[in-house]
Amino acid sequence: MAGTVWWKRGTVYQVYPRSFQDTDGDGIGDLPGITARLEHLAWLGVDAVWISPIYPSPMADYGYDVSDYCGIDPLFGTLADFDALVAEAHRRRLKVILDFVPNHSAITHPWFAESRASRTNPRRDWYIWRDPAPDGGPPNNWLSNFGGPAWTLDPATGQYYYHAFLREQPDLNWRNPAVRTAMHDALRFWLHRGVDGFRVDVIWHLMKDAGFRDNPANPDFSPEQPEINRFAQVYSADRPEVLDVIAEMRAVLRPYGERVLIGEIYLPMERLMAYYGPDLSGADMPFNFQLIQTPWSAEAVSDLVENYEAALPDGGWPNWVLGNHDQPRIAARVGADQARIAAMLLLTLRGTPTLYYGDEIGLAHVPIPADRVRDPWERNEPGHGRDPERTPMQWDGEVHAGFSTVEPWLPLSDDAAARNVDALRDDPTSILTLYRRLLALRREHAALSVGAYRGIATEAADVFAYERFGDDGAFRILLNFGGASHTLALPADETWTVLLSTRGHRGGDSAVASIALGPDEGLILQKC
Repeated sequence: MAGTVWWKRGTVYQVYPRSFQDTDGDGIGDLPGITARLEHLAWLGVDAVWISPIYPSPMADYGYDVSDYCGIDPLFGTLADFDALVAEAHRRRLKVILDFVPNHSAITHPWFAESRASRTNPRRDWYIWRDPAPDGGPPNNWLSNFGGPAWTLDPATGQYYYHAFLREQPDLNWRNPAVRTAMHDALRFWLHRGVDGFRVDVIWHLMKDAGFRDNPANPDFSPEQPEINRFAQVYSADRPEVLDVIAEMRAVLRPYGERVLIGEIYLPMERLMAYYGPDLSGADMPFNFQLIQTPWSAEAVSDLVENYEAALPDGGWPNWVLGNHDQPRIAARVGADQARIAAMLLLTLRGTPTLYYGDEIGLAHVPIPADRVRDPWERNEPGHGRDPERTPMQWDGEVHAGFSTVEPWLPLSDDAAARNVDALRDDPTSILTLYRRLLALRREHAALSVGAYRGIATEAADVFAYERFGDDGAFRILLNFGGASHTLALPADETWTVLLSTRGHRGGDSAVASIALGPDEGLILQKC
């Protein structure tokens, strides 16, 4: 693995900073809190920490509305705190990936204040302004991802501005070279401070149709879906010109060595692959959210992996994600037993895995009382909120789970006294121990991180089996998505050793000709 760039052989761990560790007693996590908990990440065995937005912000969308791309919001600390975090992370051989939010700024950003000041302001074209439709309404039928129209009228200048998300998040005009230059300078600001890469928010939104044509109706829309699904976003996102924008970002990173550019992209697989760019000039890793969107069954997941591997462009590096700050947690989707199967899947597939904080302790759905709802999307479209996956990390069994000395900004889980790092750390059968052992195996065996992948047919419909192999050997992974036991055949005249079971036992067992697989059990076998 020595010759492989770190982001191919490593594992990324996402931190939602408001919810990781509070050190100043306001119930909200901060940068010194992340620094204080870096030892947990080093102990766990991950290689990089990705930090969701920490820029100055009015917090209409909790940091995804940026008012200064080269600063730190006082809620989280200072630039000195950030520099200390990077230094401490690097001392522990952890990389730091920063969230970058270039599609839209906060409505309070000085750029937007100038842009809306008059139609002739030099920064007017830094944002997207259009005249009203003939009836005085919005310029077209584009909708906000958070519900309602994507256009808001500015009475003072008589034009509408476009916002793909909240009205407090006006979209920047990436067709303007001055905007690109300013954003590239922001990237360099953080690169000079030692950042090892960026996760770029909604990267597929950066370019819009130059003619602002109406989006076509979505024939598959149903009323229980978010309103944004009423139309196919053919003209408001995923425009071909965006690949040039991404290539320019890559060019900014190139002089800084092994820096990584990760693009957030919720698109079908065939469109996702386009974001690797011609000759791999696009994102190093277009985020692969297919595991989040695929039904949880052996057949569906097996088909997904095969199709994804087949679709990758030559030289394109795969990656896998089970959850993030916008999606229900994996344990909430599939249950506690299958969350262990998901962990083994994520950490043994070919490609770079991204873990979401709290998944390593099996944190599931945390109910949010109506009076504690914080997510603006939930307030706009009830039932689609993201608060349950943003609740505080649970560190110990003390009051407020060791996250804070006061009531946290979002509630803890009902079982926080037992579901926390301290309670699970020394339990050999805990999901936390499982994650740590899986990560250790990835580091110990190159075949499990950068080796080749081959799917294996089995006689059990609810078992997904595959091999990972390389110069350091061959490994067979057996994942039981069902509740029945199975006895699975192994290749004749071969001996295999059980390295790990999701149940936390059986390590060292030998298998010849066949292996027993329990209900909801996953196994990693090593060929002797």
